[in-house]
Amino acid sequence: MSVFDKAKDKAEQVIGEVKEKLGQATDNRDLENSGKADQVSGEVKETGHDLRDKAAGAVHDAKDRLHDDRR
Repeated sequence: MSVFDKAKDKAEQVIGEVKEKLGQATDNRDLENSGKADQVSGEVKETGHDLRDKAAGAVHDAKDRLHDDRR
């Protein structure tokens, strides 16, 4: 995952936390729920990026093993 993607995902989670707490403090359920949704969205994106990176690493490792076996 690029550093930029990771920062965007974390920022979305932090913004969500702030919105949720602000919604709780002002008794604004819509803002609170929007904040919760932002947090979940950021977490899902981060997980997706992590899985993509792990899959790319596994493919790279498999290619290396195949290359080494051919020697």
